[in-house]
Amino acid sequence: MEVTNLIAANVKGIRERKKLTLDAAAAATGVSRSMLAQIEKGEVNPTISVLWKIANGYKVSFTSLLESGGDSVSVARQGEIQPLSEDEGRYVNYPIFAFNEKTLFETYRIVIRPGGFLAAQPHLNGSEEYITVFCGKVEITVANERYLLGKGDSIRFLANVPHAYRNAGEETAELSMLIYYGK
Repeated sequence: MEVTNLIAANVKGIRERKKLTLDAAAAATGVSRSMLAQIEKGEVNPTISVLWKIANGYKVSFTSLLESGGDSVSVARQGEIQPLSEDEGRYVNYPIFAFNEKTLFETYRIVIRPGGFLAAQPHLNGSEEYITVFCGKVEITVANERYLLGKGDSIRFLANVPHAYRNAGEETAELSMLIYYGK
């Protein structure tokens, strides 16, 4: 299923399971009623920032908006993953494995081109991010504190505060990101 249609079905399904009207969903997420309606109809491909607002407002994981079900073994092939992008394509998020109730985490491959930047919304309380840089240089800001990471460096932080990612070098940066949703 195309990512826009998958997001549409999940956003609508979660809203309906929570018994929210579009007006109540807009109030909970900070996303306008009309934008939510367009997303639910599959008429727009929402940005990463909008999806985070919806996930936080609905109190669900980010990947619950992207998942299509699961088997006991999953292989994620790069060519089959529908990326999400921000900052005019300079920040690209490849959702690898969706949130799982048993493990309480989701994983991503992040590619940040030179000059790329993303300011993330605070996640649910108890959320932690684990990031490893595989190439390039990245500046990660967590609650106004900046950390410069290079190839092979990793960081862990509580993600219920404002945080941001910026390519701090001249080459494309590639990262692995795991978001853990504590109990």
